[in-house]
Amino acid sequence: MRRSSSSEARKKDTREKIELGGLIVKAGLRYEKRALLLGLLIEAGSRIRNDESERSRLTAIGAEAFGHDGE
Repeated sequence: MRRSSSSEARKKDTREKIELGGLIVKAGLRYEKRALLLGLLIEAGSRIRNDESERSRLTAIGAEAFGHDGE
């Protein structure tokens, strides 16, 4: 039982990483250097932890991008 639980956890982790990578592609950043992407994410993380209005602004931008998936 333990082995299947570990396997399921690995599958779930892999799927999550694939989905997160898809967000990079959707944002048009596929060909950017990894150091730049990490820097962007670290900076954004700092901003949203310290500024609720920035969190709301960025959430709205993302929601709009997801809303245009079918177009």
